[in-house]
Amino acid sequence: MSVKLESDTIGMLLTDVSRLLRGAFDRRVNASDLELTPGEARTLIQVALAGGIKQADIAVKLGIEPMTLSTYLDRLEALGLVARVPDPSDRRAKNVVIMDAADPILTAIRAEVRELMEQVTSGLAEADRERLRASLRMLRENLQQIDRGATGTNPAGKNTAE
Repeated sequence: MSVKLESDTIGMLLTDVSRLLRGAFDRRVNASDLELTPGEARTLIQVALAGGIKQADIAVKLGIEPMTLSTYLDRLEALGLVARVPDPSDRRAKNVVIMDAADPILTAIRAEVRELMEQVTSGLAEADRERLRASLRMLRENLQQIDRGATGTNPAGKNTAE
Protein backbone atom coordinates (compact mmCIF):
# COMPACT_ATOMS: atom_id res chain seq x y z
CA MET A 1 0.00 0.00 0.00
CA SER A 2 1.52 3.30 -1.06
CA VAL A 3 -1.07 5.65 0.45
CA LYS A 4 -0.14 6.80 3.94
CA LEU A 5 -2.97 7.97 6.17
CA GLU A 6 -2.55 10.31 9.11
CA SER A 7 -3.65 9.01 12.48
CA ASP A 8 -3.66 12.36 14.27
CA THR A 9 -6.22 14.21 12.16
CA ILE A 10 -9.11 15.76 14.05
CA GLY A 11 -11.48 13.15 12.63
CA MET A 12 -9.27 10.21 13.60
CA LEU A 13 -8.64 11.62 17.07
CA LEU A 14 -12.34 12.23 17.66
CA THR A 15 -13.15 8.71 16.48
CA ASP A 16 -10.54 7.18 18.79
CA VAL A 17 -11.55 9.32 21.78
CA SER A 18 -15.24 8.53 21.22
CA ARG A 19 -14.58 4.78 21.02
CA LEU A 20 -12.34 4.81 24.10
CA LEU A 21 -14.77 6.98 26.07
CA ARG A 22 -17.67 4.70 25.22
CA GLY A 23 -15.67 1.68 26.35
CA ALA A 24 -14.71 3.37 29.62
CA PHE A 25 -18.34 4.37 30.23
CA ASP A 26 -19.51 0.82 29.52
CA ARG A 27 -16.98 -0.65 31.95
CA ARG A 28 -18.03 1.80 34.68
CA VAL A 29 -21.71 1.03 34.23
CA ASN A 30 -21.03 -2.71 34.23
CA ALA A 31 -18.96 -2.39 37.43
CA SER A 32 -21.52 -0.19 39.19
CA ASP A 33 -24.58 -1.06 41.26
CA LEU A 34 -26.89 0.55 38.70
CA GLU A 35 -28.35 -2.78 37.57
CA LEU A 36 -28.60 -1.38 34.04
CA THR A 37 -26.72 -2.31 30.91
CA PRO A 38 -24.61 0.44 29.32
CA GLY A 39 -27.18 0.70 26.50
CA GLU A 40 -30.01 1.12 28.99
CA ALA A 41 -28.01 3.77 30.84
CA ARG A 42 -27.33 5.70 27.61
CA THR A 43 -31.03 5.46 26.72
CA LEU A 44 -32.07 6.72 30.15
CA ILE A 45 -29.66 9.65 29.80
CA GLN A 46 -31.11 10.62 26.40
CA VAL A 47 -34.68 10.50 27.71
CA ALA A 48 -33.71 12.57 30.75
CA LEU A 49 -31.92 15.15 28.60
CA ALA A 50 -34.89 15.52 26.26
CA GLY A 51 -37.61 15.51 28.90
CA GLY A 52 -39.87 13.75 26.42
CA ILE A 53 -38.73 12.34 23.11
CA LYS A 54 -40.01 10.11 20.34
CA GLN A 55 -38.61 6.60 20.26
CA ALA A 56 -37.36 7.09 16.70
CA ASP A 57 -35.42 10.19 17.76
CA ILE A 58 -33.74 8.32 20.62
CA ALA A 59 -32.61 5.60 18.21
CA VAL A 60 -31.11 8.23 15.90
CA LYS A 61 -29.33 10.02 18.76
CA LEU A 62 -27.87 6.76 20.03
CA GLY A 63 -27.06 5.44 16.55
CA ILE A 64 -28.88 2.16 17.21
CA GLU A 65 -31.61 0.17 15.53
CA PRO A 66 -35.19 0.83 16.69
CA MET A 67 -35.56 -2.82 17.72
CA THR A 68 -32.51 -2.57 20.01
CA LEU A 69 -33.93 0.61 21.51
CA SER A 70 -37.28 -1.08 22.04
CA THR A 71 -35.57 -3.77 24.13
CA TYR A 72 -33.86 -1.11 26.27
CA LEU A 73 -37.12 0.81 26.71
CA ASP A 74 -39.04 -2.35 27.62
CA ARG A 75 -36.65 -2.97 30.51
CA LEU A 76 -36.53 0.68 31.62
CA GLU A 77 -40.32 0.83 31.54
CA ALA A 78 -40.61 -2.43 33.52
CA LEU A 79 -38.32 -0.87 36.14
CA GLY A 80 -40.60 2.19 36.31
CA LEU A 81 -37.85 4.53 35.08
CA VAL A 82 -39.54 5.67 31.86
CA ALA A 83 -43.01 5.62 30.39
CA ARG A 84 -44.22 5.57 26.81
CA VAL A 85 -47.03 8.03 26.24
CA PRO A 86 -48.98 8.87 23.08
CA ASP A 87 -47.53 11.73 21.05
CA PRO A 88 -50.25 14.42 20.95
CA SER A 89 -49.29 15.44 17.41
CA ASP A 90 -48.89 11.94 15.90
CA ARG A 91 -51.22 9.10 16.89
CA ARG A 92 -48.77 6.50 15.58
CA ALA A 93 -45.81 7.74 17.62
CA LYS A 94 -44.94 7.28 21.26
CA ASN A 95 -43.01 9.76 23.34
CA VAL A 96 -40.78 8.46 26.08
CA VAL A 97 -40.77 10.41 29.33
CA ILE A 98 -38.67 10.07 32.45
CA MET A 99 -40.31 9.00 35.68
CA ASP A 100 -39.46 10.26 39.18
CA ALA A 101 -38.18 6.79 40.07
CA ALA A 102 -35.25 7.41 37.70
CA ASP A 103 -33.85 10.26 39.82
CA PRO A 104 -31.60 8.12 42.08
CA ILE A 105 -30.24 6.20 39.10
CA LEU A 106 -29.61 9.37 37.11
CA THR A 107 -27.81 10.83 40.14
CA ALA A 108 -25.62 7.73 40.31
CA ILE A 109 -24.93 7.84 36.56
CA ARG A 110 -24.01 11.52 36.83
CA ALA A 111 -21.54 10.71 39.62
CA GLU A 112 -19.98 7.93 37.53
CA VAL A 113 -19.70 10.20 34.49
CA ARG A 114 -18.20 13.07 36.50
CA GLU A 115 -15.58 10.77 38.02
CA LEU A 116 -14.78 9.31 34.60
CA MET A 117 -14.49 12.75 33.01
CA GLU A 118 -12.17 13.91 35.80
CA GLN A 119 -9.89 11.03 34.84
CA VAL A 120 -10.28 11.67 31.10
CA THR A 121 -9.54 15.40 31.35
CA SER A 122 -6.77 15.03 33.91
CA GLY A 123 -3.97 17.41 33.03
CA LEU A 124 -6.22 19.93 31.31
CA ALA A 125 -6.64 23.28 33.01
CA GLU A 126 -10.24 24.44 33.54
CA ALA A 127 -9.83 27.08 30.80
CA ASP A 128 -8.64 24.37 28.40
CA ARG A 129 -11.61 22.19 29.33
CA GLU A 130 -13.99 25.05 28.58
CA ARG A 131 -12.28 25.74 25.23
CA LEU A 132 -12.55 22.05 24.38
CA ARG A 133 -16.26 22.07 25.29
CA ALA A 134 -16.83 25.16 23.12
CA SER A 135 -14.92 23.62 20.21
CA LEU A 136 -16.86 20.37 20.46
CA ARG A 137 -20.17 22.29 20.55
CA MET A 138 -19.10 24.07 17.36
CA LEU A 139 -18.18 20.77 15.69
CA ARG A 140 -21.54 19.33 16.73
CA GLU A 141 -23.40 22.32 15.30
CA ASN A 142 -21.43 22.11 12.05
CA LEU A 143 -22.23 18.41 11.74
CA GLN A 144 -25.91 19.05 12.45
CA GLN A 145 -25.90 21.66 9.66
CA ILE A 146 -24.32 19.13 7.31
CA ASP A 147 -26.93 16.52 8.32
CA ARG A 148 -29.78 18.97 7.73
CA GLY A 149 -28.37 19.75 4.28
CA ALA A 150 -28.04 16.05 3.46
CA THR A 151 -31.64 15.35 4.48
CA GLY A 152 -32.99 18.30 2.52
CA THR A 153 -34.09 20.39 5.48
CA ASN A 154 -32.86 23.73 6.65
CA PRO A 155 -32.51 24.69 10.35
CA ALA A 156 -36.20 25.63 10.50
CA GLY A 157 -37.10 22.12 9.37
CA LYS A 158 -38.34 23.26 5.95
CA ASN A 159 -37.74 21.03 2.96
CA THR A 160 -35.06 22.69 0.81
CA ALA A 161 -36.07 20.67 -2.26
CA GLU A 162 -39.28 22.69 -2.64
